[in-house]
Amino acid sequence: MSASDTSGHTVLITGAAGYIGARLAERLSHSMTVIGVDIRVPEQPPCPFIQCDIRDPKLADIVAENNVSHVVHLASVLESKGDTELDYDIDVNGTRNVVSACVKHGVRHLTVTSSGAAYGYHADNPLWIDENDTLRGNPEFPYSLHKTLVEEDLAKARREHPQLQQLILRPGTVLGRETRNQITNLFEKSYILAIRGSASPFVFIWDEDVLDIVELGIRGSKTGIYNLAGDGALTIQEIAGRLKKRTLTLPAGLLRLALRIAKPLGLTRYSPSQVDFLRYRPVLSNRRLKEEFGYHPQLTSSEVFELFVENALKRSKQ
Repeated sequence: MSASDTSGHTVLITGAAGYIGARLAERLSHSMTVIGVDIRVPEQPPCPFIQCDIRDPKLADIVAENNVSHVVHLASVLESKGDTELDYDIDVNGTRNVVSACVKHGVRHLTVTSSGAAYGYHADNPLWIDENDTLRGNPEFPYSLHKTLVEEDLAKARREHPQLQQLILRPGTVLGRETRNQITNLFEKSYILAIRGSASPFVFIWDEDVLDIVELGIRGSKTGIYNLAGDGALTIQEIAGRLKKRTLTLPAGLLRLALRIAKPLGLTRYSPSQVDFLRYRPVLSNRRLKEEFGYHPQLTSSEVFELFVENALKRSKQ
């Protein structure tokens, strides 16, 4: 779709100060009106920017005053500081406030970045998870649980307010040249932790692919639910090999015990429940993304990881 086709779009991006949000705002600003919303204002915002918490009722006023046609909801608690009630309030109640503002003021299209974590970390997860598989976010992983609860609310909104078109995206681990997140923190340690008897496969999606998909969704007002992942997956052993690092392989029970002792002593940030985070990775199928949405990721999981490693090595030498 050409730029002229979207000249009438006014897009509001929540979480616009974040890594993906800022890059998306810069990209879309060339062909449509973009408004950024976040609790912090960047020094050089790529678009008109309004400081606002997604839980704030004034969000609805912002939508109304700017005649917003499309909303991209990226704001979320990615790294918790341990306050699960606050995390719930931001993730779940914040999203409810976003949806309410959209419905109240006639927004036509809503894109929400959920997560592959919404499927949960379970021993009986399918080998490759499809979008029709049940969402079973783990209570011991608030981020995972909150994504499931958010999607339940979004499903309810689709039934009650069909005029608000929805595009739900469930990314695997997003990687790029400058990516920093909880997963990359694991890769930057002197060794790679592995659970005995578990391959711990990871699927990765290039940040440029994520941006392309969101932009295509807005331009075409596409709807549906899609996993975002490059082709294939990498096991934890393959990841360690590409990083040229040794693995520390421990039985799940022993690691759980060690974390149970170390966590209260402040020796680690990880709790015993994190064992299942590594042990039972949800491995996302991208079949529907390619066949139904019509997008083929430019990089495979392996190629995305190689790009990340290459740039991480460059940074370490600087």
